[in-house]
Amino acid sequence: MVHLVAEYWPYARTGGLAEAVRGIATFQAAQGTPVTVFMPLYRSVREAYPDLVPITDSFRVRVGPRVEEVTILQHPGPRRNPRVLFVDHPGFFDRQGIYGEGGGDYGDNPLRFACYSLAALEILPELATVPVVVHAHDWHAALAPVYLRTRLGGRDVYDRMAAVLSVHNAGYQGLQRPEVLPHLGLPRDVFHWRRMEFYGYLNLLKGGLVFSDYATTVSPTHAHELRTTAGGFGLHGSFIEMGDRFLGIRNGIDLDVWNPATDPLIEATYSRADLSGKVACKQALQREYALPEEPRTPLYGMTARLVAQKGLDLLLEGGLLERAEGQFIFLGAGEPRYEAALRDVAGRHPHRIAVDTDFDEAKEHRLLAGADLLLMPSLYEPCGLTQMRAQRYGAFPVARRVGGLADTIEDQMTGFLFDGYTAEDLEVALGRAVAAYNGNRDAWAEHMVEAMSRDFGWANSAQRYLDVYRRALAAHVPVA
Repeated sequence: MVHLVAEYWPYARTGGLAEAVRGIATFQAAQGTPVTVFMPLYRSVREAYPDLVPITDSFRVRVGPRVEEVTILQHPGPRRNPRVLFVDHPGFFDRQGIYGEGGGDYGDNPLRFACYSLAALEILPELATVPVVVHAHDWHAALAPVYLRTRLGGRDVYDRMAAVLSVHNAGYQGLQRPEVLPHLGLPRDVFHWRRMEFYGYLNLLKGGLVFSDYATTVSPTHAHELRTTAGGFGLHGSFIEMGDRFLGIRNGIDLDVWNPATDPLIEATYSRADLSGKVACKQALQREYALPEEPRTPLYGMTARLVAQKGLDLLLEGGLLERAEGQFIFLGAGEPRYEAALRDVAGRHPHRIAVDTDFDEAKEHRLLAGADLLLMPSLYEPCGLTQMRAQRYGAFPVARRVGGLADTIEDQMTGFLFDGYTAEDLEVALGRAVAAYNGNRDAWAEHMVEAMSRDFGWANSAQRYLDVYRRALAAHVPVA
C-alpha cells in the first residue's frame, strides 16, 4: 500500500488532510499491511527533522521538457511502519510555504506536484513489490493515476498497479490553464471533456478521477452531495459517471491520542464514569483566555481554519456572535478578514469572546476538554474530525447537517444540527443548545456520557478501504 499525499502529520499540516491520511495509514500498518507514504520534503520538515537521510542516489525525472534531479529521504534508525519517505527537490520545495505565501499560491504548483508524483512512481518499483495500490489524496497527488495510465502505461510493473484517489476537499481541484499541459508531459488527448478538460481549463482532480480504478471521499453523506449539482463543485458528472466505483468512507480519529481519560495535555483527566475532571478543565480554559471563571455559563469553542467554508459569515452576520448567550473561544488562523473581524468583536467583548490565531495541538486538546459546546456551522464539510474529537471529550457540536457532520452527530443526543445556511437557522440551534445546557443537569451529563461512548476509530473504515483495494486490484478500468 502506497499513499501519495501533500501533507502528513506530524510533518506538515494545514488542515484535516494530514491527520486523516496518517490515521488510515497507521491503522493499516498496525493490521499488518506494508505501508509506504510519500510526501514532499518541505523546508519546514527539513528544519524540524534534520536527521533525515537519503535512501537513494539522486535520480532524474523528466517533467515535460524539464529534467529535474530528486532524492528520496527517510528517518534513520529502525524502519518505521508506516514508512514515510520524502521527495527532495530544493528548487520546488525548499520554500517558506507548502502551497504558497502571502495568501496566494505558488505559480508553479502544477510543476512542483507533478515532479513529486513522478518521482514517487518512478522509484516505486525499487522500493515495493507488486501488486501495489497507489492511493493518491486530493488534487496535489491526482496526477499520479494520470501518469500511471498514460506516460507509464504499457510497462508491466505499472500496469499491475491499481490506482485509488481519495477526495478530501473537492473545493480545491488544481485548475490550470491548458498551456501547462506540455509542461506536465501529458499527451494532448487528455484535454478532452471526458478526461481532464473542465470549462476550458485543465482540471487535475478530474484527471485523477478519470484515470483511477476507484475513488473515495471521506463520508457517505458527502459522497451523495458530490453527485449533485449543488454540492459537486462542478464535478458532479464525473462522480456520477464512476457509478459504484465512487463511494464514501468516513474518516476516523486516533482513540489513543484523543482520550480524556489519559490525555497528558489537559488540566485534569476524566471519563464516562467520572466527569468531574471536565469542570477543572473548563475553569483552566477560562483562566487561560482571561474569561470570567463562571462554571454555569455555556462555553463554546471553535478550532478551525478561519475561512469561508467554516461558516464564519453566519456567526458574524447581523451581530449574532455578540448577542448569543455564552462565552466563545476561537482557535485557528486563516483569512485576514476573518481574523480581523473576530478580533474586533473580541475587543468589544473581552469578557465573553477570545481569539487565538496561534494554533498548536496542545491548545486544541485543552479547548475541547474545557468547552461545553463546539461550533461547526460549515458551508460544507466533507468529513470533519473536530466534531468527533469534541464528542469524545464531552463537548456537543452545534453544526450544520452536511457531509460528515450529518454522519457523526445525532441531533439532540450528541449535538445540535441545523439545515439552512443562514444566521437565523444557526441562532435557533444555539438557542436549543443553551436551553439544554441550562435545563436538567442530569440529562446533560447523560448525553455527555452517550457522546463520549461513540466509536469514531478507524477499524470499520479501514476494512472498507481494504475492500476497495481488493476490487481495484481485481480489475483496472479502461479509460474511454
